[in-house]
Amino acid sequence: MARLAVRAVLSTVTPMSTSIRSQVIPVSDLEAAKAVYTALFGRPHTDQPYYVGYNVDGFEVALAPGDAAGGPVAYADVDDLDAMRETLLAAGATERDAPRQVAPEARVCVLLDKDGNAIGLRGK
Repeated sequence: MARLAVRAVLSTVTPMSTSIRSQVIPVSDLEAAKAVYTALFGRPHTDQPYYVGYNVDGFEVALAPGDAAGGPVAYADVDDLDAMRETLLAAGATERDAPRQVAPEARVCVLLDKDGNAIGLRGK
């Protein structure tokens, strides 16, 4: 029965434009991690106590203080964060981090699939 409900929801969803353009890596020691990633990618374009960002051929690799046990999160850029979040929740994802504003025109959230793998969403 649950599979039929998911199929019904998914069959009514219009595919949205998505692309993965960034990965955020949680680190327990930002300065130590920055030394390693700077050696790999060169000087960061953003170097703040809450975020260190590297542009790697148009792909954003970022370091952020946090619980490293959760592992890196790849963020899919979506046209409508709320709609995609609801679609994924209806398909069986669960919420790890609720939507939050991270820049004037950008919000992010993190969902988990059935196996606990993180799915990051970034959009308006």
